[in-house]
Amino acid sequence: MVGGGGRQRAASSLLPHLVKTLRKESPRPPFNHQTLPSLRRTFSLYDQINLIDSVPEDQLRFQGYTDTGFTVNGVKYEGSLLIVENKLMTWAPKRFSEITAESLSIFQVLRPIPEILIIGCGKNIELISPELRRFIRSTGMKLEAVDSRNAASTYNILNEEGRMVAAALLPYGVSS
Repeated sequence: MVGGGGRQRAASSLLPHLVKTLRKESPRPPFNHQTLPSLRRTFSLYDQINLIDSVPEDQLRFQGYTDTGFTVNGVKYEGSLLIVENKLMTWAPKRFSEITAESLSIFQVLRPIPEILIIGCGKNIELISPELRRFIRSTGMKLEAVDSRNAASTYNILNEEGRMVAAALLPYGVSS
């Protein structure tokens, strides 16, 4: 292997510089606004390397959250949100106990039905009642219930993968 050692030395001398560059801290967001990590990037030490260059402009992406709302595609929304078919709507429930079959009744008439519904429970993961689980199962959807920050991130990942996903999110500041 003639010449292979030179390439290996060059690569090993660049690696510390690359790691140092990638580890540089980005500016901190304001205290009351938490940004979500870019989900178009790898979740490794090299999380600054963009893996997907083109994401459709009309695709919804959560970019941040506060205790009272969310930032989606650069627009700040206050209150609870329901996202269906890449369309964003305000949603009536203000507390977890207000999430009922009636508040999700759009899924009785919507076609095609999303493959998964992500419920953002607010600050904490909450137990979904058996009645609500039965209702969601009756629509043909799978259910994922997590805190709202993780619900927004999960929505971004599944949406970017082109999956049929819906999300019903309470603001992060809501707690039971």
